[in-house]
Amino acid sequence: MKKRYLASALVLFSIGSLFVGVSAISPLEVFDLTEDQLHILTASRFPRLISILLAGASISVCGLIMQQLTRNKFVSPTTAGTMDSARLGVLVSLMIFTSASPLQKMSIAFIFALLGTFVFMKILDRIKFKDVIFVPLVGLMFGNIISSITTFFAYKNDLIQNMSAWMQGDFSLIVSGRYELMYISIPVMILAYIFANKFTIAGMGEDFSTSLGLNYRTVVNLGLIIVAFVASSVLLTVGMIPFLGLIIPNIVSIYQGDHLKKNLPHTALLGALFVLVCDIIGRVVIYPYELPISLTVGVIGSGIFAYLLIRRKAYEV
Repeated sequence: MKKRYLASALVLFSIGSLFVGVSAISPLEVFDLTEDQLHILTASRFPRLISILLAGASISVCGLIMQQLTRNKFVSPTTAGTMDSARLGVLVSLMIFTSASPLQKMSIAFIFALLGTFVFMKILDRIKFKDVIFVPLVGLMFGNIISSITTFFAYKNDLIQNMSAWMQGDFSLIVSGRYELMYISIPVMILAYIFANKFTIAGMGEDFSTSLGLNYRTVVNLGLIIVAFVASSVLLTVGMIPFLGLIIPNIVSIYQGDHLKKNLPHTALLGALFVLVCDIIGRVVIYPYELPISLTVGVIGSGIFAYLLIRRKAYEV
C-alpha cells in the first residue's frame, strides 16, 4: 500500500467531488464560472470536501491509537463508548447551556467523551480474559447504556429530534461557517504523530513500558485526550460515522504491520479516501437526492468488518 498511490487517488476523487451535486458544474467551466457557480464552490463544495477529508483522516487515526493502546483490533471510538459519551455531553449542553456556542458545546462533549473513554479503560483493566471479540462487545454494551441514558433525558426534555441529528452523520448541511471547528483536529493529529512511537511502546503493556522508562499512564491519558478531542469535534460538525475508526486501521495493519508511526500517514490517507468515495456514492446513487454518510459508510463498512472477522477466524483456525 504505497502512500503516493493513496495520495494520487485522494487528489483525483477530491477534484471529482467538487463537480458532483445538484447544481451542475462542469470541469470544462472551471475557468469561466458564473457568480452563482463560484458561490456554490466556495460556500458549499470546498467546505464539504475539507470536512470530509478531516473527518475521515482524524477518526481513522483515533481508531488506530485506541487499538494500539488497548491491544485490540476491534476497538474504536464507536465501540468504546467515546462517541456515545460525547453525544451525552451534547445533550447536557442543550439542557443546561441553551445558548452555548459551538466551541462551548464541543468543550462539554469533550469532557464527557474523555470521561466515558476513561471509564471504558477502567472496565478493560478489570476484564480477566481480554478476548479479541469480547472487549469490543463490552464497549458496545457500555456505549448502549450511555445511549439509553441520553435517550431517556432527551425524551424527558423534548430534545429527541435534536439528539437524533447527532446520531446520523451527514455532510449535506456543511457550508462555510459551519465546519471550521474541524480545523482543531489538524494540530491534534500532528501531536499524535509526534507521540506515535510512545503510543507504540505503551501498546506493549504497562510493565514493558515502565521498564523502558516510559510514563505509561501519562502516554495513555494523552492518547485518550486526543481521541476524545477529535471525536467531539467530528460529532458536533458532522455526526456519528460508524465503522470508520474500526476498519481503516485494520486494513492498513494487514499490509503495513503494527508500527503506529509508520501507519499513521497511510491510515489518515485511506480514511479520508474511504469517506470521500462513500460520500460520492451517496450523492449519485439516488441523484438528485443523497444518502447520509452514516448510511453509506455503515453499509460498506459492515461488509468489510464481516470480512475482517471471517479472515481472523480463518487465521486462528
